[in-house]
Parts: sequence; structure tokens; C-alpha cells
Amino acid sequence: MTYTEAAEYILNIPKFTAKNKTGHTIRFLQFLGNPQEGRRVIHVAGTNGKGSVCAYLNAMLLAQGKTAGMFVSPHLVKMNERIVINGSQITDDDFLDIFGYVMEKVEEMEAENLPHPTFFEFLFGMAMTAFDRAGVEYIVLETGLGGRLDATNAIGKPLVSVITSIGLDHTAILGDTLEKIAFEKAGIIKKGVPVLYADTQEASSRVIEKRAAEIGAPCKKIGKDAYEILGIRDKHIAFSCVNAYYGDTTWTLDNIGLYQPGNAILALEAMRHIFGNEGMISRWREALAGVRWEGRMEEILPDVYVDGAHNVSAVESFVQSVQDKEKGNIILFSAVRDKDYEEMIACLCRNLDTDFYMITLIDDGRAARIEELQRIFEKYTEKPVFARESLEEALRYVMGHQQDRTIYCLGSLYLTGMIKALIPDRGENAVRKQGDKNT
Repeated sequence: MTYTEAAEYILNIPKFTAKNKTGHTIRFLQFLGNPQEGRRVIHVAGTNGKGSVCAYLNAMLLAQGKTAGMFVSPHLVKMNERIVINGSQITDDDFLDIFGYVMEKVEEMEAENLPHPTFFEFLFGMAMTAFDRAGVEYIVLETGLGGRLDATNAIGKPLVSVITSIGLDHTAILGDTLEKIAFEKAGIIKKGVPVLYADTQEASSRVIEKRAAEIGAPCKKIGKDAYEILGIRDKHIAFSCVNAYYGDTTWTLDNIGLYQPGNAILALEAMRHIFGNEGMISRWREALAGVRWEGRMEEILPDVYVDGAHNVSAVESFVQSVQDKEKGNIILFSAVRDKDYEEMIACLCRNLDTDFYMITLIDDGRAARIEELQRIFEKYTEKPVFARESLEEALRYVMGHQQDRTIYCLGSLYLTGMIKALIPDRGENAVRKQGDKNT
């Protein structure tokens, strides 16, 4: 079997399997020899920002001199992006080798009348196997969808649980209120395991605090008062931490998203909990400054940004990051049908002074109809709204009319992945992250 055939098999798994319970994932890991055992795990859940938090944690662990594996989702361009070992994506050869081993174990499971692992379970098992073979000490583990019923929740007792900002997303599965979604995310909280969470919504914070108290988990909220944004210069954002532990250090991130310091402080607090006085602050500072997390306010060409904002709360954060810019802007947008794209569009039109909008079509069966998106934009704005089914044509048009404007592409991680495939990344040390069937 080739790498391409293996990847295609995994992508087709949703066609012949249903959602399994956490107990099934535990059995799956047992068939794999419990590769997760003996690893120190940092478990990360949330609606927005969890991928960035994982990237920051991974970078700081390596700077601390530790070996680390990182499992994240979704991916932008290639499935290998989900499995990162000591800062590098798994190679095609290793991916294929581990795929073969996992398939053997899946066949053994099926011989005992156990269901086939789901798409996400399968990749999770591959990641744990890869980390075991590499002998990593730490694992940075991002949940897929939710938390309580997520395959990653099969991990028994992590070092620390981290919950990023909560927003309305995947409401058909996780619930239609912040409280219901927070309950699902808080499902990763374990007895005696400290939990750090982003205190961004009172409704969700109450749920997290209550769950931690019920289970007996030390709980600490991280609000906006934990850091101060010092400014943006040369497309880098600078901030300071209020806690005396960090001294008068100025931290910088290779990003202009005003939401990223909040993600960074969550990662920093997790590191502080784990390493305490052994923490290498100067190395952490250097590591954070070097992180470039693709698809998150990422500049892929001069004044051309892609942002993975694909729900209302993420679009609100995006707007806060760009609304004060002096230059004009162009929005390139697309979305999938199961998102609240009308509210996303309304937020953009009401809060940004955009010169014109371009709508395009995502190459996926869940893509929202281009005519519907255009109709909604025209409902909320009097600015020109154009549409091109071909992403190439849409990009060609907006870049041909860029002049002194900034182009922002958002609405779906599918869109981000498609753009990055068309415009290959020019950075040398990027860890890519992209969209899957859970996005």
C-alpha cells in the first residue's frame, strides 16, 4: 500500500463506521499495547484557540529540553500535520508504517466483533503509537470535537487540563447554549488534575467551575487581567504578564491576532504549573516568539492573511484584531452549511469598513451555496459583493484589486487549507494545521 492509499482509506472511514464510546477507544489503545502509558499528557479542549495553545505548549516543552509529541486537528493540507514529534511532522514513510501496524490491530478487533475505530479514533491511535515509538516524554493532546465523549478522553490522568475560550459551534452535536457546550468541554476534567481555563464568558465559566468542584479538581481561571497587550509592531504582537513569576519580561508573538496573547498565557500558566521554579523563562520567551501557527491570522503573501475563523465567536475576535487598521481591506469569504454563517456575515458587515467582499465556493459536500452567501452579504452591506465559484479566480480577482488594501480570507478552515495549497508556504519551520470532517 502507498501513502496516498493509506490516507485515502482513513478519509473514507466515516462512510462505514459510527461514533464509538470512550470505552471503545480504551479497548483500541489496549489492542495497540497502551502506547500512551508512561507519557506526561497535557490535555487541551475548547471552542477556539486550542490549536494555538497546543503549538505554544509544544514549543516551550522543546525549549525546556524535553521531548514532545503533539496531536492536533484538523489539518490544513496534509494528514501528517496532525502528528508532530519534537517539532516535525511525521514523515510519509513513518505514517505508512504505523498505518500498517494499526490496521493489523483493527483487524484483530473486528475478529472479536468490536467496531472499527472512527476517523478520529484511528488517527489518535496512530499518533499514540508514533509517540511511543519515538519515546517522547510529553504529549500535547488536543481534543477533536467536544471533550466528554472525545476519543482523547480515553487518557486516564493528564498532568493538567486546559480549556480555551468557549463559543457556539457544532451546536447540533454539543448543544445550542454556552452552558451545554461548556459542559461537554469540561468533560476532560479529571479528579485531582488541575484545570486552567479561559475566563471569557460568565455562562461557560460557571459550568467549568462547578464541574471542577464536583470532581475535586483544582481550578484556576485565566482572564484578560492576566496580561497586558503592549502593542503591535512589525506584524508582531507584544504583551506582558501580570503575575510576578514572569518578572518584567516582554513577550512577543509572530501574529497580529489580539486573541493570541490570551492563548499564550494559558500555555504559560500550564508550563508554570508543571515546572515551577525549574521553568526556563528566557527559553520560553524565545520559543513563543518563534511559533508560527498556520491559518491563524497568518500572512501568506504581503498584506494577504488567512484566518481560520469559522464560528461567530472566532469572527468576533477576528474583527477586534483588524477593525482599527488604517488601510482599506477586502474580505474573501466562504463557509460550510452547518455553521451560523449569517451571524458571521452580519458581524463582518456591521463592524468592518470593507471596500468589497468576494464570495467563493469550498470544495466540499458541506459547502454553503455561493448564491446564498452572496444574498446574505447584500442583506447586511451596501458595499460591492462579488462571487466566483473557482477559488483561483476569486484570489486572482482580489489580488488584482489589492493596491494598498489588506486582503483577509476567512469563514472556514477548508478555505484556509485550499488557499495554502494554492499558495505554498514559504516559511521553513511551520507546523501546518488544517480542516477535516469535524470542522
